[in-house]
Amino acid sequence: MPNLSLGYSPCPNDTFIFYPLVHGLVGSPGFSFSERLEDVETLNRLALEGSLDITKVSCHLLGFIRREYCLLRSGGALGRGCGPLVVSRRFNRMGELKGGRIAVPGRYTTAFLLLRLFDPELDNFIFLPFHEIMGAVANGEADAGVIIHESRFTFPDHGLTKLLDLGEWWENETGHPIPLGGIVAKRSLGEKTVASLERMLRASVEYAFAHPGEANTYIRAHSQEMSDEVCAAHIELYVNRFSLGLGNEGETAVTALLSRAEAAGLVPSSPESIFLP
Repeated sequence: MPNLSLGYSPCPNDTFIFYPLVHGLVGSPGFSFSERLEDVETLNRLALEGSLDITKVSCHLLGFIRREYCLLRSGGALGRGCGPLVVSRRFNRMGELKGGRIAVPGRYTTAFLLLRLFDPELDNFIFLPFHEIMGAVANGEADAGVIIHESRFTFPDHGLTKLLDLGEWWENETGHPIPLGGIVAKRSLGEKTVASLERMLRASVEYAFAHPGEANTYIRAHSQEMSDEVCAAHIELYVNRFSLGLGNEGETAVTALLSRAEAAGLVPSSPESIFLP
């Protein structure tokens, strides 16, 4: 039985999705998994190194790893009304940020890519773990910050003002849902294995939806700093029909994001398909 390394974040949406799979609640014939929970930018860098067989990554990173990894059609984070926010304590408009210090949650995050697509002239960035950004903006270390995950629910508590919803901008600009993150698998595993992983992951999401309270202890063990209300809101926002399967709408959104990134010179151009057949 092959044992595959599996990376995902401790955020509630990922622990909700992967709990059934890693706890043997859905069929995984012929497979076992060794999970590694890390923040998304650490997972991005592990994927760049080729260190994990299967892992959650930012959709931005797909532009850098297409030769080694393919995107699975289940388990991802796409949607509407769930994009990164630009927040500030000092400023009230995006136009005031030219030259300002902007904290972003990682070089390969989709949040950073969206900001650069929105305004290519912004160029003064501070790279911080996502959970440190609100504090950095509140204490003046950064003039503004791009926040993700549960921070979108709690930024007013830090005295911060929303300047822009990058997801809303993307939706208005393209008409597509915002592709934030997805699950990738090494192409070297082969088409048969990748297809099996896709089926298992979809089954895990289906089980999670059908038994929404079953993973609560596991989810809370990895998100102790969140209130129950924020934890539930996090799952509701980021786990949706696209988590079951991207479908044409989701696949088109991912392709559009990478096409724009390529055109802007922000990711390498590549003839490699994002998906295996």
